[in-house]
Amino acid sequence: MPLTIRSAYNARLKRGEIAPDAAQQRAVEALSRLEGELNGFGEPGFSIPFFKKRSPKGVYLWGPVGRGKSMLLDLFFESAPVRRKRRVHFHAFMAEVHGDVDAWRKGDAAARKARFGQFKGDDPIAPTAYKIAEEAALLCFDEFHVTDIADAMILGRLFEQLFERGVVIVATSNRPPDDLYKDGINRQLFLPFIDMLKANLDIVAVAGPKDFRLDRLKDAQVYFAPITMDSERAFNALWIQVLGADEERGEIVEVLGRRLHFMHAVGGRLRATFDELCAKPLGPQDYLAIAERFHTVFIEDVPVLGADRRNDAARFVTLVDALYEAKTKLVVLAEAEPDMLYRSGDGAFEFERTASRLHEMRSADYMETVHA
Repeated sequence: MPLTIRSAYNARLKRGEIAPDAAQQRAVEALSRLEGELNGFGEPGFSIPFFKKRSPKGVYLWGPVGRGKSMLLDLFFESAPVRRKRRVHFHAFMAEVHGDVDAWRKGDAAARKARFGQFKGDDPIAPTAYKIAEEAALLCFDEFHVTDIADAMILGRLFEQLFERGVVIVATSNRPPDDLYKDGINRQLFLPFIDMLKANLDIVAVAGPKDFRLDRLKDAQVYFAPITMDSERAFNALWIQVLGADEERGEIVEVLGRRLHFMHAVGGRLRATFDELCAKPLGPQDYLAIAERFHTVFIEDVPVLGADRRNDAARFVTLVDALYEAKTKLVVLAEAEPDMLYRSGDGAFEFERTASRLHEMRSADYMETVHA
């Protein structure tokens, strides 16, 4: 039987995996309240037709990166006494929603019935919400963030249907609800959705001290070269330190309708090889999305590049630019020092700026400027 979130959190404190944090404790209290109310229904797979009372209010955890929001979400998800529950990154969820909406609009009667059951009419929102609610009575969203107008215009109607069907929402975000879709096109049409969130979820700020595991990067070596058994060992040890007790569950980054899968990632931390990031046909939008999504990026097996890999070198330039502008923590395992990575070939002159940035990104001064 899973521990309660309070017991699981206290166990981590006792083991020294996390430090005492009043903001996290307030979040634990809110999640514990929800856990108890869900348990009070007495039916792990609850659904709206059986409700005798209003479904409990969900929880919205917001605050800067590195404050433990994803960890708290994971602990709650494991302990939540609900059979039909789902934890998903918000952008991946919205990609699925758009897929369902598109399938409803393009499907004939038979295809609609097979995917959505008995629904009629032209509006895709009700059947999409029904499908979501049938699959999960508890939805846990990591990285709740709205920048796309297509998402913004659909969310109000979708969540209204989900709340009416008794779905309970728990979410983490770097922004408070009032800052969602800030400065977005036609934002006034989005404001009722913000009010709906605030009415149906407890809003809890998680803005305590920085994650001590990430603070360690300030004093640590973060550029390892050349690639030897010792440098690989040190690179791996630093990754394990940054992970702490979290597991690499993998993450999906949604970019312009495409999905980038990263196996070695959790929350805002990513570990990937040079070939995963730069030997594939990725572009500026992909790298901007990666830089927005992850506050800490480990890149391993960066090779010495020649003219035969000028396209890979160009992608690496774009990636480093995106990470630098986003003030991302960067840890590199490379065959050579930055100045020796790309000495000749098309773009070698432009690569000099990248080498300079790599030098800067390994400095203590840069680490003082990264994500708060």
